[in-house]
Amino acid sequence: MTLKKHPVVIIGAGPAGLTAAYELIKHGIKSVVLEKADKVGGISRTEVYKDYRFDIGGHRFYTKVEEVKQLWQEMLGEELVKVPRLSRIYYRGKFFNYPLSPFNALSNLGIVESLLILLSYFKAKLWPNLEEKTLDQWVTNRFGSRLYKIFFKTYTEKVWGIPCNKIQAEWAAQRIKGLSLKAAIFNALFGNNNTKTLIKEFDYPVLGPGLMWQRFQEAVESKGSQVSLNTKVTRIQREGTNIKSITVQQDGKICKITGEHFISTMPVTILVNHLDPPAPDDVIQAAKSLNYRNFIIVSLIIDAKDLFPDNWIYVHSSEVKVGRIQNFKNWSAAMVPDANKTCLGMEYFCSDGDDIWTMSDSELLDLATSEVARLGIANANIVEDGVVLRQAKAYPVYDRDYRQHLQVIQKFLARFDNMQTIGRNGMHRYNNQDHSMLTGMLAVRNLLGEKHNLWEVNTERSYYEEFTQDELKNKPKALLLQRN
Repeated sequence: MTLKKHPVVIIGAGPAGLTAAYELIKHGIKSVVLEKADKVGGISRTEVYKDYRFDIGGHRFYTKVEEVKQLWQEMLGEELVKVPRLSRIYYRGKFFNYPLSPFNALSNLGIVESLLILLSYFKAKLWPNLEEKTLDQWVTNRFGSRLYKIFFKTYTEKVWGIPCNKIQAEWAAQRIKGLSLKAAIFNALFGNNNTKTLIKEFDYPVLGPGLMWQRFQEAVESKGSQVSLNTKVTRIQREGTNIKSITVQQDGKICKITGEHFISTMPVTILVNHLDPPAPDDVIQAAKSLNYRNFIIVSLIIDAKDLFPDNWIYVHSSEVKVGRIQNFKNWSAAMVPDANKTCLGMEYFCSDGDDIWTMSDSELLDLATSEVARLGIANANIVEDGVVLRQAKAYPVYDRDYRQHLQVIQKFLARFDNMQTIGRNGMHRYNNQDHSMLTGMLAVRNLLGEKHNLWEVNTERSYYEEFTQDELKNKPKALLLQRN
């Protein structure tokens, strides 16, 4: 077994891990980034099949965190393209604008249904749910029960695989912050758009989000830090509350890596189970109790120049299993090598062992082809080719008991004096990539003597919206690491 020593060891080369590595080199501190996959980016990577590029789940580059925005520009500059936001909802054979357009909704739903929705909304305002513990309570209080059932319930349950009354309201508060029926109608009528969910335009790397993280990798490695791909963490050795080393497997060889500080983006459930000596029994049990949703994207190459103008379509119809459909050409024309073809990403949400996750690739290709035809988007006979990609543990599940289990793990990990967990899976939080990047920045600044509560990122609005360069320049910094 070989032994390698680094000032900082980072597990995971997704947005959070690479941002932390880049933040370190700005302070002259080298690190090693350990990534089990064959490319960087995590769930924000870009996959390529026969020169067709596709995004894993869709990643709009939009943020209110000024430092994150500056990083994106610093890395890509003119390689970022401006993309108009267009997403619609498919329901009962019709397309509904999102954000809401009153005239479009009225036309599709009819006057009677529209009036019933308004009555339901006013009822919710007069007699709201006194508690907002679950997603159905949270959404109903803002939209009314009728609109909740039409435009939220079916799609949300496709994504999470559990009833909405078993999903914590915290997920809705994070993902659709500031949105209500009143705000949506006001925005549609008067053009006011202060809600983050309702952005009209976003940046996007010309060759997909993976281009961003490739640039981060190049920048990190150019300064002497190391990004090790195909490197699987198998054990994390500790002495009490101090991490001493990490054992990894790479190219069939076992290597032990020591470090002074450790930053982890791997799923906390896996982190806990890799500790040696093991974590206490209650922590192990809590880790076993946290759940995830997996993600499958079936990319179909279709012999058609234009199919629909949206970035993606949310499929609320229960008669098909697909949850969303991306049109990669509408993110960036360069994603599709032949302008006369279209590449669609049929997105399926599933769990370990369920019917969709256990389907073969050929079965998934058949399913996606049949459903794109059933939805009336494209005839099956013009689907020329396709490829299947599976992503395990894509979405941490906010079920009824997740918070109490996470708090057990969080309390245990807080005892460690030289390890921080960041990013979506490192914190079991449904963060966007800008929030994940912010946790990476702040973790490094914690190593430099500042004190940031990473668990507050994406919970308190002012915490990330008012995070500015000027504020940071005024903070004292005590360099605790020996620079290499």
